[in-house]
Amino acid sequence: MAPKTISRRIVLSIVLLLVASAILIPQHSVFADPLTDTPVIPDLTSFTLAVSNGDAATLRGVYAEGAFAFPIVQQPAGYAGYISTKAGLVTQFSMASDYGNIGLLAHDTLSGQYFTWLTLGERILLVYGNGRIEYFTVTNIYKYQATSPYSMNSDFIDLNTHELLTANGLFHKVYMGARHITFQTCIESNGNTSWGRLFVIAEPETNYTAPNAQ
Repeated sequence: MAPKTISRRIVLSIVLLLVASAILIPQHSVFADPLTDTPVIPDLTSFTLAVSNGDAATLRGVYAEGAFAFPIVQQPAGYAGYISTKAGLVTQFSMASDYGNIGLLAHDTLSGQYFTWLTLGERILLVYGNGRIEYFTVTNIYKYQATSPYSMNSDFIDLNTHELLTANGLFHKVYMGARHITFQTCIESNGNTSWGRLFVIAEPETNYTAPNAQ
């Protein structure tokens, strides 16, 4: 797909995807405490059994020991702006899949707040519907400020390097390239829920072999 074809979709997704998090009324997941929304982290075997549905092609869960264990839900076909409003879930970003990568989205008032718990070198496990597990390691954490948070034409400033990127350039940086996971959520500042974006990148581990499907 040529860059000109995806440009408008990229801008809409990066700039507007997570804006509405503050006005959502969440429901609750079995993997989140119903009173505090704090993740309940089961052991890996229990989590794998709970999320498995026999579908080898579908991602069903993401497990970060000590941080969270969240079931993964899919976006409805043709609705790249959908994000679950249920606490304790993350949503797979279909547009990232178009480029062979895994985008995991969550509102910063819901599961996305726990993306900030991830640290460099941390192991991430993806669980498929047939019980197959893939291992990844967190390799980069990016934080960006949106220069115009509610504009489709906003640029983004890297809070570490001060590099300025367009929404198109940011999409290419975090969602394209060699296969990886991108966790995305918003950064709130001074009451502005769309002030910035957090991206946590995890790359496949080469020294681990995924277990056989259950």
